[in-house]
Amino acid sequence: MTKLIAGNWKMHGTAADLGEVHAVAERAAELAGKVEVALCVPATLIHRAVETVPGFAIGGQDIHANENGAHTGDCSADMLRDAGARVVIVGHSERRDAHREADADVRAKAESGLAAGLRVILCVGESDAEREAGRAVDVVTAQLAASLPRGNTAALRAPGLDVAYEPIWAIGTGKVPTTADIAEMHAALRQTLLAELGPDGSNVRILYGGSVKSSNAAEIFAVPEVGGALVGGASLKAADFLPIVEAGAV
Repeated sequence: MTKLIAGNWKMHGTAADLGEVHAVAERAAELAGKVEVALCVPATLIHRAVETVPGFAIGGQDIHANENGAHTGDCSADMLRDAGARVVIVGHSERRDAHREADADVRAKAESGLAAGLRVILCVGESDAEREAGRAVDVVTAQLAASLPRGNTAALRAPGLDVAYEPIWAIGTGKVPTTADIAEMHAALRQTLLAELGPDGSNVRILYGGSVKSSNAAEIFAVPEVGGALVGGASLKAADFLPIVEAGAV
């Protein structure tokens, strides 16, 4: 499968940063067919980003599971789609931790995103303590099994579901698991996808996230079952992000 390199801008970005979006989209267009690229920007920036780079995949970083209602400050999947988003991240560890999102919450969001026609990037990952205790694979595969959307298997193919493995202890720390650790986890996640989704589990890309940068991207992308990357801080500037994109196009 073609690799997906998705940037997660988190709580960064205003109209002044649209030039970075344009630079990324311009290079992504040159690499079309070799790699897929998306930028998940703050909700306030989605519409302006879409207007700046029509046809490029702009995404959001979270959605509410419900279509509408008394949920002050939240955005539904339909709202993101209406703003022009084509992708959404659900279940990021920062949401699971700071907002106490359980696996059932993440599953509901994933189902809502797919139903609205968004490509969903579903995040899973373990803490440092869980890895040190030798429980990383068990924790993450159980998290994935409980968070996977159910029911509409056709939606897994179009618009599609991707899984992002992000060891919590590696996010923004500069620490990266060994390639052997990444290979072990991605192989276990693939087996979980096949067990839970049947043949459709083979269509789901498994991205790696956690301190991905230009200096380690090629090595990470060479690991079996790594289908791309979810990139945080290094996606904020085109000069930092594009070398990762280019590594994914090889």
